[in-house]
Amino acid sequence: MEPANRRDRNVLIPSFCYLILQICIVYIIVESTSVYGVPLHHASPCRSTKHAFILYKVDRSEYVGILRSAITNLMSPNVFREQKGTYVSEGDWWLARSLTTGESGYIPSNYVAPSDSIQAEEWYFGKITRRDSERLLLSLQNRRGTFLVRESETTKGAYCLSVLDYDNTKGLNVKHYKIRKLDSGGFYITSRTQFSSLQQLVFHYRKHSDGLCHSLTDVCPVAKPQTQGLARDAWEIPRESLRLDLKLGQGCFGEVWMGTWNGTTRVAIKTLKPGTMSPEAFLQEAQVMKKLRHEKLVQLYAVVSEEPIYIVTEYMSQGSLLDFLKGDAGKLLRLPQLVDMASQIAAGMAYVERMNYVHRDLRAANILVGDSLVCKVADFGLARLIEDNEYTARQGAKFPIKWTSPEAALYGRFTIKSDVWSFGVLLTELATKGRVPYPGMVNREVLDQVDRGYRMPCPSECPGSMHELMLSCWRKEPEERPTFEYLQGFLEDYFTSTEPQYQPGENL
Repeated sequence: MEPANRRDRNVLIPSFCYLILQICIVYIIVESTSVYGVPLHHASPCRSTKHAFILYKVDRSEYVGILRSAITNLMSPNVFREQKGTYVSEGDWWLARSLTTGESGYIPSNYVAPSDSIQAEEWYFGKITRRDSERLLLSLQNRRGTFLVRESETTKGAYCLSVLDYDNTKGLNVKHYKIRKLDSGGFYITSRTQFSSLQQLVFHYRKHSDGLCHSLTDVCPVAKPQTQGLARDAWEIPRESLRLDLKLGQGCFGEVWMGTWNGTTRVAIKTLKPGTMSPEAFLQEAQVMKKLRHEKLVQLYAVVSEEPIYIVTEYMSQGSLLDFLKGDAGKLLRLPQLVDMASQIAAGMAYVERMNYVHRDLRAANILVGDSLVCKVADFGLARLIEDNEYTARQGAKFPIKWTSPEAALYGRFTIKSDVWSFGVLLTELATKGRVPYPGMVNREVLDQVDRGYRMPCPSECPGSMHELMLSCWRKEPEERPTFEYLQGFLEDYFTSTEPQYQPGENL
């Protein structure tokens, strides 16, 4: 990399990325997950008021473009600088023009930020919730003093410093300090120590604890921003562009693989057995599914629409929630982590609810787990398309009777309220670390007993309030069951009432 002055070093970008020109097409290569080898398609530059940035020379490459990754990476960082004459367009994929070659192409918009802004700081996490910050900080690899800065959820224009702490009573825990803004534009946690910028505040508390629980040590690691698709025009892709690398699992209707797209991008690939569903119906449903975008839903990237059908999604490193709960990592989970995982699933389903969509097969096997115990809902909508007789009979061996509401199992009435019933059963999977629901009962017996009013008892070591929530999900009349919006709020606030929202800054 060419030398950069001290000011430029303030905008070091924490992802190793570089641009290569091949046969008049520019590619973005990012070291890590989601946007390996994304093709930059030619187009005329579109003038916009958006900011654009130069990537200085990396190794022997002299090609420049705009890109900003919000992750910390072990590879060498790159320097970006604002530059007049580079243009971008609106949307998920921005049009960028190389100032060196004049070539144009598209890059993911959420990898771009103004170089002189707070968004360019690796410790700034923006609009994440208190609970999300705690999840990230409490990851096992983090040490005391690991920190991040985020927007305050309660005070507009204010920020929060979240710091990982440790004591013998609580073990690892997170302290939150409100950062207030002065009318003059400065910042402070305690009014006797003020700073002209957030950068100066962070620099000070890295050197001195000065009343905090601990001096700031490491910036909290974070996953890369999720791109909307593999590339701007990649939706129906050729089978030859995919490589199946490692088989992750096998079910009644196909297999799940860790794979690679275009020789560069790590993805998950679900392969469906021929005859599982109509390719035409699947493609129509997939057009709807790809529009569902939420941080707690597994992102659908692309499809191979000819049989055998391939479904290409983002890769989740820890696999299915069911396998995770039953494995060694699941044995270490305690109630706060389990409740947090449930709240994430409820958040994803609350979005599905707002979009007037129905999942139809909500259970731990269809939830995927990533780093830092991130949970995402997968396989939404696919159950409706399955044409297997053992499944469509609804009482066949392949149908998930134990997770299905009575009105859906008996009469085929699938609604968001039948998803709520399934969520209640999923809560028992969390509480029992992956035990099959209704232990000792076969499907036919479950259907009969539930129709007569039987409900599973409270699992051992499960709080009574959590079992009451399960029972509310299993009310006979669908309209009497709670909404996912309510379930999300209940679970997110489950422990909040016993904790102070912020540490007292004025007493530092």
